[in-house]
Formats: sequence, C-alpha cells, structure tokens
Amino acid sequence: MDLQLIGRRALITGSTSGLGEATARLLAREGAAVVVHGRSAERARAVADSIAADGGKASIAVGDLATDAGADATAEDALAGGDVDILVNNAGAYEHLNWADATADIWQDTYDINVVSGVRMIQRLVPAMREREYGRVVTIGGGLSTQPFNSHPHYNASLAARHNLAVSLARDLAGTRVTSNVVAPGAILVPAVRDFLVKLSPGRGWGETWEEIEYNSVREIVPNDRVRYGRPEEIAGAVAYLCGPYAEYISGATIRVDGGTVRGAF
Repeated sequence: MDLQLIGRRALITGSTSGLGEATARLLAREGAAVVVHGRSAERARAVADSIAADGGKASIAVGDLATDAGADATAEDALAGGDVDILVNNAGAYEHLNWADATADIWQDTYDINVVSGVRMIQRLVPAMREREYGRVVTIGGGLSTQPFNSHPHYNASLAARHNLAVSLARDLAGTRVTSNVVAPGAILVPAVRDFLVKLSPGRGWGETWEEIEYNSVREIVPNDRVRYGRPEEIAGAVAYLCGPYAEYISGATIRVDGGTVRGAF
C-alpha cells in the first residue's frame, strides 16, 4: 500500500533507537525524508547513514528537548533541510520506580522530559504547518495512561498528559488540514525490555529460553490476546498510516497497538 508520503519531511524525536528508530526507517521506506533526532550526534548520524544506505533520505537534528535551548537547536536543524510536514513526538524516558522511590523532583523531571518536550516541538513546528494548510502530529502514548500500574506512577501520569495534550491540540487545529492523534503502544520488545525480563526471569520462574520467558512474563505482567510483546515495527506501521492522506479524517483519536492489553470496547 502506498501511503503517499513521497515529498513529505518528518521529524521523529528520540529516533536513535527503539520505536523512534523503527518509525524513521519505515517512513523513509515509504518515501518521506526523515530527520533522525537524538541527544547524541554520533548515534543520530549512524541511524541516518543506515537509512541512506538503504536508499532513504535522512538528515539529523541534535538537542535535549527537556530544555528550551535544546528544542531550539532541534527545530533549527530539522528546518535547515526544508519544511517539516510531520512531527512524531516519541522522545521520552522513565525509571523503574514505585511510589516510595519516585520523589517529587523525579516527577517534575519526568513531566518535563515526557510532556513539555512535546509541547516545545509543537510550538516550534505546528504554526508553520497551519500556515501551509498541511501537517501531521503523532504523539506516542501508551495504555498506562488509562490503565496505570501501581508502580511507575510518574511515568503513568506523564502518558496521560501526552494523550490529553494531543486531543487538545486536535481541537485547536479544527478547520485546518493539520491533524493530531495518538498511537498507544502496549509492552513493546525493545532491547532494554528484553534485558530487563531476562534478569527478572530466574526469580519469577518464567523459564530459561526466550520463548518461555516471553510467554510466561506476558501472562503475568501484561496479559493480552496475542500473548506476546509487540515489535517496534508494528508501532511504526500505525504511525505511518496516520501520517498520510488516508488518515485525514482521523482527529484526536487514539490508536491502540497493544495486542488487546487495554480491556474495553471504547
């Protein structure tokens, strides 16, 4: 299926690894010129060069989006190659903490990294999209926004804020050809998640092979209809669809890509 992204430019924040990297690679394969973003120029360049080696178009933007200066630098780098038609707000972070360990300072830092970072890029790039009468903003959210764990409270709350701001933005963009939507992943198998599960397995009795660990840990931690973890490419596919013209009638929506982890018809 041709998603009609040829000629579009896309900035994917936090795209030197994981979901962001998978999204950058897929958008490039679909014909978009992608801007790979990270805090490390070396890591961003490695991904961009790999995309280019595969026949795609890629440049880099470097900056810490938790600061205004970093957001300014990122926007300047991204716009150096032309207009940005697509903004994928993927950048974010979390620590494995519970209520006792997640201090108020950690809550504040998490909010700045996971929420205000996206606001900074929206404010720097979306006004021009509005003027050009075309644009796509896709925010990466998550099921913990609506079904939070008892642990990771700081992260759960920041995800809820990401969903909320994306819908508010959609309402603000009413009547334009710029859309704002959310892709909400479930538990996705990135290297850090796999390493974490393998370390936990001996104490949980999940098994020795990865197949055993995946099956048993999913059933215990994140039960879902597929009985597995998602893959980054599956998130990227949902993002890519929202970036094209076939998704122009989708506004303020949340597309769950979680294997059925979130239990509910609505």
